[in-house]
Amino acid sequence: MADETNLESTGMTREELLDAAEGALESGDPGTAYDVCEVLLAKNPKDGPALYLMAEAMRDLGDGLRALDTYRRCVMVEPSFSPAWSGLGVLHLNGLEYDEAARALNRALREDVTNAEAWYGRAILREMRSDFSGADRDLARAARLDPVGFPLPVNLDDDTIDTIVSEAIDRLHPDLQDYLGNVALLLDEVPSRDVLAQYDPPAPPTHLLGYFNGYSLMERSLEDPWSRLPSAIVLFRRNLQRLASDRDQLIEELRITFYHEVGHFLGLSEADLEARGLE
Repeated sequence: MADETNLESTGMTREELLDAAEGALESGDPGTAYDVCEVLLAKNPKDGPALYLMAEAMRDLGDGLRALDTYRRCVMVEPSFSPAWSGLGVLHLNGLEYDEAARALNRALREDVTNAEAWYGRAILREMRSDFSGADRDLARAARLDPVGFPLPVNLDDDTIDTIVSEAIDRLHPDLQDYLGNVALLLDEVPSRDVLAQYDPPAPPTHLLGYFNGYSLMERSLEDPWSRLPSAIVLFRRNLQRLASDRDQLIEELRITFYHEVGHFLGLSEADLEARGLE
């Protein structure tokens, strides 16, 4: 992070400091952006643009709770500032607070109908509520407004998924193929809220690509009949689609995700899977 004393002694104007914070965010340096905003907010705690940029920096730094609070402070000062409302909405969405997310995202669009992040966030919210046709319309709006930040997902049809998963299974050892014969292979559009809430903290709706449900081979026991119940590997089509920039990358991500969930079936931990390049 930058030295705040040096920042204060630069003699930069407020506008120059805001530009510096925004530039730091754009260049992937949220720590410097945060420090610049601290200088601005020390002079004026109700500086709306500085609050917004600080919230963005906190979000990039992974401090979602403080970012949420800072977005709230920003919209109290600047209630018509659409980007702060959409940032607030996306964080509520990632926290599985769907009603709060809907209110913030809709407010963002009332203030500025060209806010691409708000359309994208609303699309994800529609997906989580199984309104897939509405989600596709909102995704298209976001892509038209910001095709770089919110590109349209690459299509992943059922036949392609069947082919790639079958090829992945064929590459496995015959004994493991036999074990997988008792594992259901399922395809869902998106993970349910209940599945996302099983993680601590909850998994954001767009982050989960696949899910293993059941007992691993290591957990099965003749003494525990429940551990002998069939397990399932679930793949989430829409999250896989939005991850890739082209079809080849999409196919590779699908293959990695499938092997990742097979690893969980075998009893491997996340660290084990990461060491094998399956994170």
